[in-house]
Amino acid sequence: MRLKLFGILGALLVLTACESTPWDAASSSGMGAVSGAQGYGNGAGGPGGVGSGALGAGGAGGVGGAMNGRTNVPGGPGSQQDLAANVGDRVFFGYDQVDLTAEARATLDRQAQWLKQYGNVSVTIEGHSDERGTREYNLALGDRRASAAKNYLVARGISPNRVATLSYGKERPAIGASGEQAWSQNRRAVTMVN
Repeated sequence: MRLKLFGILGALLVLTACESTPWDAASSSGMGAVSGAQGYGNGAGGPGGVGSGALGAGGAGGVGGAMNGRTNVPGGPGSQQDLAANVGDRVFFGYDQVDLTAEARATLDRQAQWLKQYGNVSVTIEGHSDERGTREYNLALGDRRASAAKNYLVARGISPNRVATLSYGKERPAIGASGEQAWSQNRRAVTMVN
């Protein structure tokens, strides 16, 4: 009976692997998910969703136990793709805000755990804003957002020498549209592996 069950599970894994698409930031992997929904992963799941199945699943707010249920992604362990797919590479902010939400802190906690696992990896946190406001104001706001994320990681035991910050202000929107849905995705700090 057990052998039959393992055979069925193995067949399901093969079928699931055949149906999945390559990792792509524009796919339904959760990248650029609806504001506040920072679930990332390969597989089924729309914006903010996490692919579930034999590889492990997380709730709508991220991957279950950052290091559990790790998916295979191009770039391998310790890469940008690994960070984005298995931990989450971005946090979002409210309008004109630099305070980290509970969801943002949870993502940064997973990032800190990931950075501890890959001690040779350094990152740059990019701060972004939505299109409203002047260029100068938004550059300063993006800088404060990137610094808030960096300070949180440093407080979680990550060496400040491993974390640089950079502000793009409103110059590199994730969503090139106007309106609250687009703006909520553009108000972000993104952790990029160097």
